[in-house]
Amino acid sequence: MAEVFDLITMGRSSIDLYSNDVGSAFEDITSFAAYVGGSPTNIAVGTKRLGVNVALLTAVGQDKVGDFILNFLNKEGVETRYIPVKPGKRSSAVVLGIEPPDRFPLVYYRDNCADFEITIDDVIATPVAKAKALEISGTGLAQEPSRSATFYAAEVARRAGKSVFLDLDFRADQWRDPRAFGVNVRALLPLVTVAIGTEEEINAAMITDPSQIVIKHQQISAPEILGDIEANIEAILAMDNGPEALVVKRGADGATIHTRSGEVIKVPGFPVEIYNVLGAGDAFASGFIYGQLKGWDYYKSARMGNACGAIVVTRHGCANFMGYEEEVLEFAKSRGGL
Repeated sequence: MAEVFDLITMGRSSIDLYSNDVGSAFEDITSFAAYVGGSPTNIAVGTKRLGVNVALLTAVGQDKVGDFILNFLNKEGVETRYIPVKPGKRSSAVVLGIEPPDRFPLVYYRDNCADFEITIDDVIATPVAKAKALEISGTGLAQEPSRSATFYAAEVARRAGKSVFLDLDFRADQWRDPRAFGVNVRALLPLVTVAIGTEEEINAAMITDPSQIVIKHQQISAPEILGDIEANIEAILAMDNGPEALVVKRGADGATIHTRSGEVIKVPGFPVEIYNVLGAGDAFASGFIYGQLKGWDYYKSARMGNACGAIVVTRHGCANFMGYEEEVLEFAKSRGGL
């Protein structure tokens, strides 16, 4: 009989090369530190460190980068038995600069990417229906067969009466047209219990007009996505069979949770000195999902997410620097509690 997991996360994984030259312009970087990344992978590690029994459904290539990723996950105790190796495909990589306080450029290397090759058969081989919850990401919708596999996994989880968490995870350079992100996310939202994203990601989910896309000059990052955030939140929650809640990540300002019933829950963050914001959103999702799995209300869950995010922004990387349960709870307790 398949093991019953608290959570299965599904989607991208990578080797992340973080600049060691903090504050240097990207072109002046001289060395990098190698970590593991990718939103669902970060969340798998983050929740595992909080005590959640978690399995990851991603895919890696038959290469040394794939070995690097799997070795780290196995050491962390994340279940990797459902991660297929895709011959002829490559494990992906991300190169990241750190220029505080507000520039964190990154470049993706995802051509011929293994995790875009996750199939419906890979989902069938994973005990999605038996897990208490499923976490999926918007990037998984960018290409086939990963797109159909993501939809199928969400269908399986919802048919089984389980919670589905969607990290909007908008990465503009993974889409031929940012409007396609919106089309796919809007189709998926009726299968989602709780969606999580930044204001810009929520605007991207509702984008229809190319005039809403603003390319930032000489910046290696996603384009700015314009939109009426309040109207877009309202539209998402008004969808037939749409998500029960939409969590808006607001960085240093914490998070705001909007529910289908019209409730707006403002959750303050934990002020810290920012070193690197990359990975903070995945840390937030880890803490929030942890709280939801424990039966906490939205406020306390988001407060836990904010604590996890506040810890990670003081550190160098993502998955490798996620907080542990006792550490995060003590951090929150020393700063007013959850």
